[in-house]
Parts: sequence; structure tokens; C-alpha cells
Amino acid sequence: MSKNKNHSLKIVLITMFITLLFSTNSWSEKRPQVKIQTSMGDIYLELYPEKSPIAVENFLKYVDRHFYDGLIFHRVLPRFMIQTGGFGFDFSKKETDEPIKNESANGLSNRCGTVAMARLGDDPDSASSQFYINVNNNKHLDIGNNEGYTVFGRVIKGIRIAEAISELRRGQHSGQFVDAPNQMVQIIKVKRVKDQKIYNTKCAATR
Repeated sequence: MSKNKNHSLKIVLITMFITLLFSTNSWSEKRPQVKIQTSMGDIYLELYPEKSPIAVENFLKYVDRHFYDGLIFHRVLPRFMIQTGGFGFDFSKKETDEPIKNESANGLSNRCGTVAMARLGDDPDSASSQFYINVNNNKHLDIGNNEGYTVFGRVIKGIRIAEAISELRRGQHSGQFVDAPNQMVQIIKVKRVKDQKIYNTKCAATR
């Protein structure tokens, strides 16, 4: 092979490498990662702004101003999901921003390990700060017979923590908080992180 051809090949390979490098960085930037530090352990999320731009922007807005720090998981259901983002340790409700538009038609399903926006059952555009983590395949929450619930991310590490929270004993509280665990689980801190290793999420309920 001639020197000119070798030189041309090197240029092509370098160009391909640079393109791949920038596209990888761009993809990483499109997929923010968040750490939820709880009193039972840490849960790491990867978010999907390319699928749920409104929900992701809304969620990160609350994260960046430390809105979730100190809140509790106020609704936990075994082999179903865990929910947080609205209430403090004494069940005091935290004031939120305006609700956001439902994005449940984004093609994402409420599968094991996914994270979705909680909302009022009769108003698809009522989600604000509350979210839940699925610990089972909950396709009945997808758009179809109803307006569905917006999936905007997934657990990339810590699904066992989420499952353990969902299995906590309930029954001590009543009324709106009948599904709150007897042993309160508090969110210590939620913050953005980078370059976390992504693990294959498998829920016990689906095995």
C-alpha cells in the first residue's frame, strides 16, 4: 500500500474515532444520572430526556434545588412500586411548582426498574414532584385504557433497595397514608452524578 493511501486511511480512522468520542459524550449528556440516598441505601437512576423532556427537566429542577432532601417514601406496595416526592417525616405536604403535561405516549413502558411520574388518577396532566419506582412489570399503568403514567428513567443500580422498601410492613397509619411503611424511609439527599456503572435491572417479581 502506498504512503498516500496509508496517510488517507489514518485520517479516516482518526476522524471516525473523534466522531465516536463526541457522539458518546453527547449520548452521556443526554442521559443524566441521579443518586437517591435513602436511609436504607442508595438508588441510582438514568433519565431519558430524549423520550420525556418535560418530565426530566421538571425532575432535575427539583433535584437541583434539593427539594427531595428529607422527604419520605409515603406509599409502598410489595411487588408493585414505591412512591415519594411529596411529604415530609411528619406527613406534611411540600409545596410544588405547577403540574406538567403528561408524556405517557413516549413509547416507554412501566416495566421493572423504571421510574415514572405520579399523578392524580383523574387528571393526566397533574404530575408535579412525586414519582415512583416500579418493582414489577406494571403495564396496566401504560397509556391504553387510560391516559397512562409518564416513564422518564430507570434504575441502573440499587433495585434491591427499592424492592426492600416495597416489602416493609404497613398498617400503622390510616387514611391517605394507609400504605406508608411503619418504619419510615427517608430520602437523605438526591443529587446529580456522572459516569456510574449501569447494571442490568431484574426485579424479583419478574423472575
